Amino acid sequence: MDNDSRACVLYVDDEALACKYFERAVGQRYRVLTAQSVDAALALLEDEAAHVDVLVTDYRMPDRLGSELLQEVAQRHPHIVCMLVTAYADKDVLLELINGGALFRLLEKPLDLAAMQTALQLAVQTGRERAARRQGLVAMEESLAFLAHELNTPLAAIANFARGIERRAQAAGAPQAEIGEAAALMHGNARYCLSVLASFVDTVRLASAGPGMQGGRRAGSARQLLAALLDSYPLSAAQRTAISVETDDDFAIAESPNCVALIVSSVLGNALRSVNDQAHPHISIRIGAGHIKVRDNGAGIAPEIVGQLLIDPVSASSEGGKGWGMVFCHRMMQSFGGNLDIATELGSSTTVTLNFPVHIRNEHD
Repeated sequence: MDNDSRACVLYVDDEALACKYFERAVGQRYRVLTAQSVDAALALLEDEAAHVDVLVTDYRMPDRLGSELLQEVAQRHPHIVCMLVTAYADKDVLLELINGGALFRLLEKPLDLAAMQTALQLAVQTGRERAARRQGLVAMEESLAFLAHELNTPLAAIANFARGIERRAQAAGAPQAEIGEAAALMHGNARYCLSVLASFVDTVRLASAGPGMQGGRRAGSARQLLAALLDSYPLSAAQRTAISVETDDDFAIAESPNCVALIVSSVLGNALRSVNDQAHPHISIRIGAGHIKVRDNGAGIAPEIVGQLLIDPVSASSEGGKGWGMVFCHRMMQSFGGNLDIATELGSSTTVTLNFPVHIRNEHD
């Protein structure tokens, strides 16, 4: 597969001249593949299906009918938008294809060039909408996995604190300050869970509504987003003291601020767990031109794990867990047009860099 960015159309007709005519008619606008039988088309799709956007097939061919091809493609490759070309076709077959969702358009022979171009344009648009819906479902599944992973630790902490308070309250002479500290940590963790859930719900609502939907966390600068996050994150006094924030070059978080907040909170949570056993824990957060760096002085990550962290849900901590956080963060950053990078020195530190796509600033701004 080359770097041709045009939409790809597979045209199937047993007549070689018909294939050449089709390719000549639309080849400047679309990448065209051709096949001269149903079996040849299916064989071609074994390798090229992921790149094919639209299938246009003749109905009556010597070996197998085009309707059979459409039915198989609908089952094997549902992302492909299918159109049928015919001068004659069984009415019941056409109704079955249309009602079953296997047929997007019916084109009559001889092909009218203008009508065909219009149909192809609509088919490509429909294919892109289908792809967006599929990506949305994948993102939803990954977001749910991330949400479960991200809330598991604070919810478990709340449960542990509650049990601790119950035991201390039952013990005679329990120090009031200790009980109060545990209650404060419970409150902080509960507040964080509510904040994460609110951001998640807003993100899903915005994604479902599409462009133009207002609401949720407002877009702002990276510094503003980080300040709001640190204000809501359930940090103990010692944890907050261990975190330093520096801004070298602030930048705008223009899109999906709720998702960005979830990503940063996940990275921060990993850093806090990493420094938990350090005598002098320190987490530095630095905002630069188009990036946020989170560095901790924890134990680092084993080399054999680093390469898997952004691909598989492995865990980098001794506490276990499925490690969905880094997978989610990496894929979400890619969806913004950015990326996530992990640099670590075993026994010394780990730095996670979130790189955002930033529009080139006008030198006169």
